[in-house]
Amino acid sequence: MTAAVMLPHMAQALAVYQSVDRDGLGSAQPATQGGSSDFGAMLSQALDGAISTGEQAESQSMQAIAGGGDITSVVTAVSRAQLALQTTVAIRDRVLQAYQDIIKMPI
Repeated sequence: MTAAVMLPHMAQALAVYQSVDRDGLGSAQPATQGGSSDFGAMLSQALDGAISTGEQAESQSMQAIAGGGDITSVVTAVSRAQLALQTTVAIRDRVLQAYQDIIKMPI
């Protein structure tokens, strides 16, 4: 199972963020450290990295099952994929918690 299948909420959150009319939110620009990237691009890049890490672990595992490949590289790739997935889930949980906290704020 790939990370893309396991992370539908992150993909949906990214799609919602990208569809927001930024002109309607005022003239405030996202704070960046000398770069022109925004939060959506950063989130998309991180999600793509997590997905590629999972796909790499999957291909390494398939090679090992077929009789090729090194067991050390398989274990390393799977560990990296597990860490990427855990990090992505932790970020998703924090984003959802922040969203719930904002919803609970009195107007």
